[in-house]
This record gives sequence, structure tokens and C-alpha cells, in this order.
Amino acid sequence: MTTTTSAPVHTTGVPTRPALTSAGLVTVLLGAALPIIDFFIVNVALPTINADLHASTATLELVVAAYGIAYAVLLVLGGRLGDAFGRRRLFLLGLALFTLTSLICGLAPDATTLVLARAAQGAASAMLLPQVLSIIQAGTSGAHRSRALGYYGATGGIATVVGQLLGGALVAADLWGTSWRPIFLVNVPIGLVGLLVARRTVPDSRATNPLGVDRWGTALLAASLLTLLVPLMEGSALGWPWWTIVSLALFPFAVAAFARVELRLESRGGMPLLPPALLRTANVRHGLVVAVPFFCGFGSFMFVYAVTLQEGLHLGPLASGLVLTPMAVAYFLTSLVSSRLVARFGRKVVPFGGIILALGLAVLAGSAWLAWPSLSVWQLAPAMVLIGIGNGMAMTTLFRVVLSRVPHDLAGIGGGVMTTTQQTSLALGVAVFGTLFAGLSTGSVGYEGAFVVVIGVLAVVALVVVGLARKLPDPR
Repeated sequence: MTTTTSAPVHTTGVPTRPALTSAGLVTVLLGAALPIIDFFIVNVALPTINADLHASTATLELVVAAYGIAYAVLLVLGGRLGDAFGRRRLFLLGLALFTLTSLICGLAPDATTLVLARAAQGAASAMLLPQVLSIIQAGTSGAHRSRALGYYGATGGIATVVGQLLGGALVAADLWGTSWRPIFLVNVPIGLVGLLVARRTVPDSRATNPLGVDRWGTALLAASLLTLLVPLMEGSALGWPWWTIVSLALFPFAVAAFARVELRLESRGGMPLLPPALLRTANVRHGLVVAVPFFCGFGSFMFVYAVTLQEGLHLGPLASGLVLTPMAVAYFLTSLVSSRLVARFGRKVVPFGGIILALGLAVLAGSAWLAWPSLSVWQLAPAMVLIGIGNGMAMTTLFRVVLSRVPHDLAGIGGGVMTTTQQTSLALGVAVFGTLFAGLSTGSVGYEGAFVVVIGVLAVVALVVVGLARKLPDPR
């Protein structure tokens, strides 16, 4: 099976690919896990942060939003910088800055400092994470690449759940009376060890003809994401002031301007920040279409589930994290065999995973409807196992589909596009379905009705993923 792309994508030669050893793969996957863990670890700590820093609701939203927005806005640029200046160099720099900003978050004396530090931490993550996919793309091939991408997809899902588990455990432990601060400070020793190991194990690679920065494209992409994500994340908490409505109205114009600039630059023989030719490849185009609803559903599920456990069922942060254990174990085990599943069934793995995910969500909604408020870990476990299996099959395979035909010299851009789509969709899911859940839970239906309704809607979203995934190209 061959894939052709237009000339701008193939303007460079194919360099010699440095091999990525097992030790190097483990190191870069650690670098991938840290930013994802930190995106979700704050969920279970927000009540404690509020009690300690006396932050407003809007400020607490910003503790989460500042990280996610900076992360999503700068991911594609981070991938481009790695292609130009060396992926190993940007990986080390991003990891160093992530470690430093984690220290600042952990020592923040007030809510404003924490919000600013979280934005800086998100920017560091945007520099770090795209290099992981780039290093895997550049340092592997064939079956080795398929396995490595499977491990990357598994890392993303496991890190999401670990963020909730670790956050709950650290907050509950209240180490030396430090309350929520260890959720950030724990990154410091891990980051320092990662830096020492990465210098020895991670191979360097870069594009053979370094590309300049697409300034207009970068600015317009940032404007597009900011005009969408900021009002969606903050509008509900602030009561939808006028500027949030204006911002949303500007979003389609910013997207149109971005698309026009990128098409014009490509037609002139330049290399846009997001090459339209890359989006015209079947794997990337169809993969991203499936990724948007999938990650919207995943992000909103993790948020709604965490809030329901603590606010609706009155579980502590540690107990809330432990309830996710069946899902984490099922996800991890499924991810380990995902390469074999793809080798045998190809693109069918994603719709199969979507069906199992929809079934798990339906079982979860039914369990909540029948047993509320006496839900136990054992009553939730069957649904969580199904959800873990479905996510493990679909998520890891989606990364393979999108990246399996990306040219070597565009590895950083391809990784940035995929992770930007992932993070933007996670934020959209939290904003849309989180707002729906908040509105229903404060009304007559309460937490029980709100949870059942939202989980039911997410089951429908999973079925939409199943339908869209039928058009995915075969990643083998």
C-alpha cells in the first residue's frame, strides 16, 4: 500500500535514522507521561487548593485551563522547533523547564502565582511532548515502530488515570503538612533523573533542511484556539460575560484566516506551520476526524466521573482514585496486546473498541441508576473494565493510524498536530459536557440524574466514533 502527497511535503531528503533503544524508548515515554499526568492530577486536588489558597471558582478553573490552553496553543510550534533545532535538544530543554515550573507550582504562595506557573508548565509541556512522537518516528521503523506507538498510546491513557490515582494519594497523605503541593513537587526528582538518563539514551535527530517558523500561522493558530478554549473553559464560571460571546464569535474568522494563510504559504512553495498537504493524506485526515469526538468523550468522562465520586458520592480523593483502578488495569493489559490486534484485524480494532466503550458507558449509567447512592467499587468495576478495554483498543490504534504514513522530516509536525487535536478535544469535552453536567447537577435531577444523562450521551458519542472509524485507512 502506498501513499502519495503533494510536493511541499517531500522537499527534503531522508536522513539516516538513529536507532531508538529500549532504554531510550522508556525515557521518552517517561517524558510523555509527565505532562499528561499533570493535566489530570489537579482534578482531585481542586477542593484542597481552594481551601488553602481561598481562590474563586473562576481562578480554580484557570488552574486547569491555563495549563491546557498554553499546552494546546504551542504544541505544533514545539514540534516544528524540534524538527529544526534537534529533537533531543528540545526534549531535554522541555523536560528541564517542566521540572522548574513544577517546582514553582509546588511553592506558589497564592492562586495568581499558581495560575501563571501552570501556564508556564503547559508551555514547557508543549516543548517536551511533541519530541516524543518525533523521536519514535525518526528512530524506529516497521514492527518496532508499531510497538513503540502502541506503548505511546498506552502511556497516554495510563498517565491520565495515574494522574487521578497519584493526585488522590498525595493529597490524602498530606505529607509533612504540605497538603496539595506534593502533586507538583513530585515531578522535580523524577524530572532530574529523566534529564540524566535522557542525555545517555535518547538519540538525536532533526529535519535535513531545517524549516523556519511560520509566524503568521503560529499567531493565527494561537488566536483560533484561544478564542475557542478560553470562553468555553471560563464562560460558565464567570456567568458568560460579553467578552466570552465576542470571543466565540471571532473563532470562525480566526480559523478561516489561519486556513487561508497556510494555503497561500504552501502554494508559494513554503512550509506552513500546519501543512495542508499533510491533512490531505488519508491517514491523518480520517484519523483526526475520529480523534476529535473520541478525546472529547474521554476528557469529559474523566472530569465528570471525578466530580461525581467526590461531590455526588462523597468519596475522598484517595478513594476516588482507587475506583479508577479497574479501568487502569484493563487499559494497560489491552494496550500490551494492541499491536497483535492491529496486526491481525487492522483498522477494525478502533470500531470494535468503540463498541466495547459504548457498552461500558451504558452499563455504568445503568449501575448508577439502579444502585445510587450506595455504589461500591465492585458494582462499578464491570463497567470500568469495559471502558478500559474499549479505550485501550481505540486510543492506541488511533495514534498508529494518524502517524503511520507521516514522512520522516514531518515527524515533529505530525506529532504536534495529533497532540494538539488530542488536547484541544479534551478541553472541549470538559467545557461542553462539564457545563451540561454542572447545570443538571444543580437542578432538580441532582448528581444522580446529571451523571446518568451525561454518561448516556457519552455512550452515544462512542457510537459516533464507531461509525466514523469505519472509514479509517488500515495502519498495517
